[in-house]
Amino acid sequence: MKEYRPGDKVVLPPYGVGVVAGIARRKVGGVGRAYYRVEFPGTRSKAFVPVDASADVGLRPALTREQVPEILKRLKDGRMPLPKQWAARHRRVTEILAEGDPYRIAVLAGQLRAWEIERGLPDLDRQALRRAMNLLAEEVAQALEVTLEAARELFDELWADELN
Repeated sequence: MKEYRPGDKVVLPPYGVGVVAGIARRKVGGVGRAYYRVEFPGTRSKAFVPVDASADVGLRPALTREQVPEILKRLKDGRMPLPKQWAARHRRVTEILAEGDPYRIAVLAGQLRAWEIERGLPDLDRQALRRAMNLLAEEVAQALEVTLEAARELFDELWADELN
């Protein structure tokens, strides 16, 4: 089980990138437990994640600068089989986004982007692509210590190369 320290950057799907602000002891249902207090920069939001079950709720370390090139590669070249029937595809896409694995989200976004170029996307798929890109931009921005806009521009440049 991964242990986090105050100041560690983490991701809590579906909330996004946060920072471990400390560990708090709380009683819930009469049982005392230790919780990571995760704060989300730029918002007043915070979450309390049980220390002994942090992986069960999806808490994981945020991307590092060294991991970004692989995310960009998967975003550009990623392909995955998705169901043709829209309800099954929507269910699968929702699962991938909820899991919060940035590598799988990048592959998903790469696939949806390819479809968008080839034939256009229906509304639900376009919304999923937007959600995937927002999640990735937030994480890449924190890893590279740039703005969200700069991260989005990086994605645009990546895709502009394939159109030229």
